[in-house]
Amino acid sequence: MFRLTPIALRVLPMACFRPIPWAMRYRRLGRTGLYVSELCLGTMTFGGQGFWKAIGELDEGASAELIRKSLEAGVNFIDTADVYSEGRSEELVGRALKSLGVKRSDVVVATKVFGSVGKGPNDLGASRGHIHDGIKRSLERLGLDYVDLYQIHGNDAVTPVEETMRALEDLVREGLVRYIGCSNWAAWKVAKANTLAESRGWARFETAQAYYSIAGRDIEREIVPMMESEGVGLLVWSPLAGGLLSGKFGPGTESAEGSRRVTFDFPPVDKDRAWKCVAVMRGIAKAHETSVARVALAWTLAKPFVTSVIIGAKRPDQLEDNLAAADLYLTAEEIAQLDEVSTLPAEYPGWMFARQGEGRVPKPFVKG
Repeated sequence: MFRLTPIALRVLPMACFRPIPWAMRYRRLGRTGLYVSELCLGTMTFGGQGFWKAIGELDEGASAELIRKSLEAGVNFIDTADVYSEGRSEELVGRALKSLGVKRSDVVVATKVFGSVGKGPNDLGASRGHIHDGIKRSLERLGLDYVDLYQIHGNDAVTPVEETMRALEDLVREGLVRYIGCSNWAAWKVAKANTLAESRGWARFETAQAYYSIAGRDIEREIVPMMESEGVGLLVWSPLAGGLLSGKFGPGTESAEGSRRVTFDFPPVDKDRAWKCVAVMRGIAKAHETSVARVALAWTLAKPFVTSVIIGAKRPDQLEDNLAAADLYLTAEEIAQLDEVSTLPAEYPGWMFARQGEGRVPKPFVKG
């Protein structure tokens, strides 16, 4: 039913869905035995409650349709959070899975805890109390007995790492959570948390969710080396830099009507570098007769340290375009061209590592 490729595991779509023009690849989640699709459906556009209304207002029917199309395309990974639309996103994910009759073992559901879910001083953070309260409420909204991946959504500068990791370990032992991860953490803190967990025999962070795009490669400095060393999987959020890399924008147009960057200049991007990247991607997109957005996603998917790229959409056509990136293969020359135009400026201690390692790190052997 499946075959191995040099890049990743490619499995046929679930038999209950129709054939599709592209084939999804599946990658190992951290050091676990669980495989997730290289594209993950993000659900930030579901619900339209409160602050999140400016990002998306998909109702129950529209949300279920996006989930259905994603499952048909071979996606088995869905990411949400307790704060998205004040819990409404989790509710819509749970209802959609039920209405579509999705077998529980056929879908990997990830959610998060950390952000403020109330007005009290203990209604946010990564404390033991907030984590235990959070998982119970998330499971109720999702209508599930457990979540596959439970993630700490942000950095808590107050709660000791030991308290957070012990609380997560308890959830794993109780069967409410199968694997744990974090989001928007510094490399040193992830390494510290996992070293502590492994020394105590607790569950470790298998994933770290971080911002990464061709216009924002900052994590390559510290976070990616940590992940590669420790076997932590990377889940990418905002691979199109908040829509800036969709190909719809250029110098002076990044706040065009219809872009959520009208409201949020997020994530922060060096626009001069971004536009240079977009210019190169336009040429590559033309050569492949595809969209700039697909090229941006394909570049991200080509990175060996990436486990899954989270994509979101407001409309089915946006989703379909993003899903098609799974079948776009860039040549080595094209990837090199994109790497060059998006290269990070030299920064200490990286430039010192490179200089001091010149005679130490073996160079690839080239036969000739």
